Amino acid sequence: MTKGNRQSETPRASMRDIMTTAPVIPVLTIEEPEHAVPLARALVAGGLPVLEVTLRTPRALDAVSAMVRDVPDAVVGIGTVLEPEDLRQAVDAGACFAVSPGLTPMLAETAIDARIPFLPGVMTPGEAMTARAYGFRELKLFPAAQAGGMGMLKAMAGPLPDVLFCPTGGITPDAFRDYLALPNVACVGGSWLAPAHALATQDWARIQALAADAAADTQ
Repeated sequence: MTKGNRQSETPRASMRDIMTTAPVIPVLTIEEPEHAVPLARALVAGGLPVLEVTLRTPRALDAVSAMVRDVPDAVVGIGTVLEPEDLRQAVDAGACFAVSPGLTPMLAETAIDARIPFLPGVMTPGEAMTARAYGFRELKLFPAAQAGGMGMLKAMAGPLPDVLFCPTGGITPDAFRDYLALPNVACVGGSWLAPAHALATQDWARIQALAADAAADTQ
């Protein structure tokens, strides 16, 4: 299969390495670029160095570039990748990885050629099989709660034993450790690590404390 052969030439193992670096990947929506560096520093200091900045704001790429430049201990990725151009911009911004809510043929082909670790989103076993056919073995279950949560992950573990998941969407601080206990879950994505009020008030100490709590007893 041509797609599979091309995928084998891309260092996808690095996505697995990224997913196993920390138990939680903070999913960040950054409105103010000046928040990017202190936010990244707070999360890294709390024990969560892998960060996903969503492409949901006009200055998201600027935030990623600043984090990459000024917080060397952070592993910064770009999320909400929808189009091939988004993936190219992620590479240009210096992102270490890219994440999408779903997978299209054009996006899959671009991700293979871009040679950047890529985490495509899936919601069903069929979508997971399609992603797997392109050679992706690390997937984001999204939106996890609506897709069936832990029940869906348990069900997919049997027929897809070589796939590792990062469930994202509806993951709460009360439940994420239960997800991490599943053998086919490497990490979870969560937006609770950077509450809007804490960002607005620049309460970096609170964000660091939330990260430390998430990282505690899970690594």
